[in-house]
Amino acid sequence: MWKAAGIMFVAMSLVPAGDTAGKLLTDGAGVSPFFVAWSRFALGALMMLPFAPPDTLRLLVDWRIWLRGLLLAAGVSSILTALRTAPVADVYAAFFIGPIISYALSATLLGERITPARTALVLLGFVGVLLVVRPGFGAAPGMGFAVLAGLSYGGYLTSSRWLSTLARPRGLLISQLWIGALLLTPLALPAFPAMSVAIAVPMGLSAFCSMLGNLLLLVAYAAAPATRLAPLVYFQLPAAVALGWAVFGDLPDALGWAGLALVLGAGLAAAGLRAPPVAAGPDRA
Repeated sequence: MWKAAGIMFVAMSLVPAGDTAGKLLTDGAGVSPFFVAWSRFALGALMMLPFAPPDTLRLLVDWRIWLRGLLLAAGVSSILTALRTAPVADVYAAFFIGPIISYALSATLLGERITPARTALVLLGFVGVLLVVRPGFGAAPGMGFAVLAGLSYGGYLTSSRWLSTLARPRGLLISQLWIGALLLTPLALPAFPAMSVAIAVPMGLSAFCSMLGNLLLLVAYAAAPATRLAPLVYFQLPAAVALGWAVFGDLPDALGWAGLALVLGAGLAAAGLRAPPVAAGPDRA
């Protein structure tokens, strides 16, 4: 489990790095958020193309692959829509219901075993998130999209575990990149910006970090149950805070540091918990 936890830590650090590069594009260069999201999928697919397994195309005839790709595309589109009309803190607090949704779905739909201790750690991590972002949860219309983004991401995490035996992580990653790029093309192409070095460099960095982070996430989900990895998704928050300080000069206050400690503590404690015993049945060797 510690190996999967280490992979998740790196993965959950790379994803906010991609978001930070994307924020530089949307805030600094005025690029459409939908174009940034589309470029992540499209450029990521091009980067991974030389490493595509020979049987990748066969995945596209499986409806489950399209459902998983749709969940990811819906999550990206929803959070971008939410950020246009609601405060960032509120949006990300709502978005981080994703690990809780994934935890519940993996237990109910995939039959993964859960324990009271692991459930408590998932909820404790979410409390830590709330301490950092301290959302007001006002009546901003974008909050509905923020909740939808969290629901979609939770479903995507569970479907990644569900389909982990269908193909190798590289094949699953390339299929989701192809599908995401296809679904977001109608929103992205009308907002295609004039290319320059100032746009191309962060665009490529955003796509690379997001692609590599999602690849490592798939590797982790192929190695451990989703219910055990759910608290580790909150590792995105410390990475986002560190990047916010390095790039934008933002630092949390004392209450925020307490929340970060809760997030890290819950994740590390979850990694150290033993897997619940599995009762041997008549069909087990």
